[in-house]
Amino acid sequence: MASGMMIEGKWTTDGNKSDPSGEFHEIPTTFRDRVSADGSSGFKAEAGRYHLYVSLACPWAHRTLIMRELKGLNDAISVSIVDPMMSDKGWMFSEAPGAIGDSVNHAQYLQDIYLKADPKYTGRVTVPVLWDKQTQTIVNNESREIMRMFDVEFATLSTCKIDLYPPDLQQKIDETIDAIYMPINAGVYRAGFAREQAAYEDAVTELFENLDRWEAILNKQRYLCGDRLTEADICMFTTLYRFDSVYYSHFKCNLRRILDYPNLWNYLKDLYQLGEFKATCNLDHIKRGYYMSMTEINPNRIVPKGPIIDFDERHDRDRFSKA
Repeated sequence: MASGMMIEGKWTTDGNKSDPSGEFHEIPTTFRDRVSADGSSGFKAEAGRYHLYVSLACPWAHRTLIMRELKGLNDAISVSIVDPMMSDKGWMFSEAPGAIGDSVNHAQYLQDIYLKADPKYTGRVTVPVLWDKQTQTIVNNESREIMRMFDVEFATLSTCKIDLYPPDLQQKIDETIDAIYMPINAGVYRAGFAREQAAYEDAVTELFENLDRWEAILNKQRYLCGDRLTEADICMFTTLYRFDSVYYSHFKCNLRRILDYPNLWNYLKDLYQLGEFKATCNLDHIKRGYYMSMTEINPNRIVPKGPIIDFDERHDRDRFSKA
């Protein structure tokens, strides 16, 4: 999720994420260095060196938390969780239930972290952020790249020896993550932030065409890339998990619920019921994060009570083999 914006190190409130035509545009991430296992990148994978800043509400940040859990990196990589509601100064640290303050830089707002890395920073102040305690800077704020680093470069530090980017599936995983990104992961935002009817309808049409496509694929296999859990499933999960509670109503993505898709719904339950996924899920943060922060869509900040969804309900995915 994006908040306001920094221009030459100065905070400005700017919630406009679409152009005059009504098309939504993702703001590019800025910090794109990488941690490497051997340190050749300048940032060596070491236990205790890195700190992850996230929001439990944000689907992009959620990806990195799930990977951290799946790889057993909780002791190796410390974490801060921002308040679920975005303030007029962007993401902030608080003592709200489920939040974890900034034990590394003792910042009050996430923008302080960006300014520490670059006092003249221009761009969005977004989560996730991977911080290097040793060089005192942001390594990376691109969720897909952080997720990949945790999976591959931190492998020797992982206490759970699961490979979510196996060599024989790497091309398929990358292609799948690409395929779901614009129509589904970003598609819900394109619909929600559309300023014109045509832009909204284009986004919603493409979104549900792609959900229909994956519904058919998941009728034949357990996971997006076959019989193995991969990075692609994490990328799909964080959107599906928020869909019926937020995107269906708040972003007007209401042709169908995920509950109305037999395969997508059972696939979602299958993933959620893995302890590492469930441990990172917080619907209270999610609902408050969207309904209370996005006042251009929900000016009265009323958070809906429902819907009631039982993610622990029995699923049917055991009909497929599980590797």
